[in-house]
Amino acid sequence: MIKVLIADDQELIRQSLQIVLSSKPNLSITGAVANGLEVIRSVRREKPDVILMDIRMPKMDGVQCTQIIKENYPDVKIIILTTFDDDEFVYNALKFGASGYILKGISMDKLVEAIETVYNGRAMINPDIAVKVVKLFSQMAQADFTIPVKMNNIGELTKTEWKIIVQVGKGASNKEIAESLSLSEGTVRNYLSSILGKLDLRDRTQLAIWAVQTHASRKVPE
Repeated sequence: MIKVLIADDQELIRQSLQIVLSSKPNLSITGAVANGLEVIRSVRREKPDVILMDIRMPKMDGVQCTQIIKENYPDVKIIILTTFDDDEFVYNALKFGASGYILKGISMDKLVEAIETVYNGRAMINPDIAVKVVKLFSQMAQADFTIPVKMNNIGELTKTEWKIIVQVGKGASNKEIAESLSLSEGTVRNYLSSILGKLDLRDRTQLAIWAVQTHASRKVPE
């Protein structure tokens, strides 16, 4: 059962999402709140797996809320669900760790698919937004953007941790990594926490970018 928190300042949208998503057998709605401060309180209390987050909310917007949630609850997945595709919103939401960015108007079936996708450790981005993301990554590459990691920390990584890093760089979910390496999903999650701690990285997204940039597959010890 995937626990979902809905955050939107429009009551009609909150209620509609809650009614429809509550009817899905694999989803459990932990709450429906109207602003970022309520999101933080609800996360502390209910520990949802996925948050559907509006961007423009009173008291605290979705971008700022995403940053706070990911810093304090890195395992919580966030999908930005909004009518806005402004470049700054896209960049900041993804920079702070959102796993999805979807424009309102998406079908309920596609929304459920997005929730399941990010819950399993992958990203889900609206096609219109994806164009902006590709452009952003291209600009980052041209600017020689890199994820900074201390060299002495890299030496602390074990062979198994390197194998997991390679899989993360390929976009594999925890379940897929577990199956590939004959581990349990819980063990994979523990390894990922250890890896992020050793490399001082914020989240899985930073790890995936670092894995690609450093050609991690070439660094797995024999």
